[in-house]
Amino acid sequence: MRLRTLESFWLLKNGLLYTYPMLRQSLETEIIVVGGGITGALISHALIDAGYKVVLLDKRDIGQGSTSATTSMLQYEIDVPLYKLQKMIGKEAADYCYLQGVAAIHHLEELITTHKLRCDFQNKQSLYIAHNRRTAKWLKKEYDFRKNAGLHVSWLDAEKIEADFEIVCKGGILSETAASIDAYQLTHELIHFNCKRGMQVYDQTDIEHINFGKETVIIKTRGANTVKAQKIIFCTGYEATAMLKEKIASVFYTWACISEEGIKLPEVLKNTLVWNTEEPYLYMRTTGDNRMLIGGEDSSYNSSCEKQKLKERKSKALIKKLKALMPNVDFEEDFNWGGAFGSTKDGLPYIGKSPEYKNAFFVLGFGGNGITFSVQGMKIIIDLLQGKDNELARCYRFGR
Repeated sequence: MRLRTLESFWLLKNGLLYTYPMLRQSLETEIIVVGGGITGALISHALIDAGYKVVLLDKRDIGQGSTSATTSMLQYEIDVPLYKLQKMIGKEAADYCYLQGVAAIHHLEELITTHKLRCDFQNKQSLYIAHNRRTAKWLKKEYDFRKNAGLHVSWLDAEKIEADFEIVCKGGILSETAASIDAYQLTHELIHFNCKRGMQVYDQTDIEHINFGKETVIIKTRGANTVKAQKIIFCTGYEATAMLKEKIASVFYTWACISEEGIKLPEVLKNTLVWNTEEPYLYMRTTGDNRMLIGGEDSSYNSSCEKQKLKERKSKALIKKLKALMPNVDFEEDFNWGGAFGSTKDGLPYIGKSPEYKNAFFVLGFGGNGITFSVQGMKIIIDLLQGKDNELARCYRFGR
């Protein structure tokens, strides 16, 4: 019997990248960023670029929250299909949200390339497959809506997908824009880069109380130190839901497992992210060291969700589903893990000024493409701080 740890593959693969001290003094700054995951890393980078003085705080070690559990699939797709989103928020806004997902992937690639950040970024395509005939009908409709919106997509029938990808399904949408990264490594590299530009970072720092004043925000830590700032930005993902009166998201646990190195797959799959129309959906990708990662099997969130027996059951269920899709694949599991995430009714994030707290902003990139939402949040936050209009901010606002 092979024993498994509860840590994700990304933590074990990367090890200890960079370390930061606990806050042991009182400070003043312009902006406090709470949350040292991929969202906090991206938002603090945008703030430093814009010339703000930033202190970043996290109650864990950097990157140890949901960032360490993500499958790091970068897609423009939103968990709510475009044809449904148009009914919810209108055609113009829905199309714009989808198109901005494409722009976010290109923006992130430019950022990574410009600053030579290590994170195994790879441009890929995305294949969205129908798992049965019923879902194939609405997925074909979804293809027509995406094509009409100006997205670069094509429809592949079941025979084409099985011949090229060795995947059994009922047809699917092939999108030319997608990517994959190691989000845990990118988080560390980006925060380390900005520390050299003057950002102050403190982890293992618990916030005991926050005073939201008319002109300032003052944080008091468990160690009785304070941080005083003009603004505060929460990049704490699903954990922020406990702060808010508005019911913005449902929290769930999702699970993943990854194969040993050297798995034999059709060459085209190394360049393709795959997900299907099941609820919850199954998703898979390859890694830079030639492994296959599969995820899904979402379950309700509770404090005992990481128990070993449940994790092993979820892993077996994922592999069984993979075998149904790809009967010829020889998937030998090497690691498995779970992580907590959030989802919203319209599939969109919540990014913007808080209606509940003075001088507070939130960047909550919920959903299957939370990383691309966080990339979009970089410009949204800067525009809001500078009093500029931002179309996406209207789509992602609180109270919508």
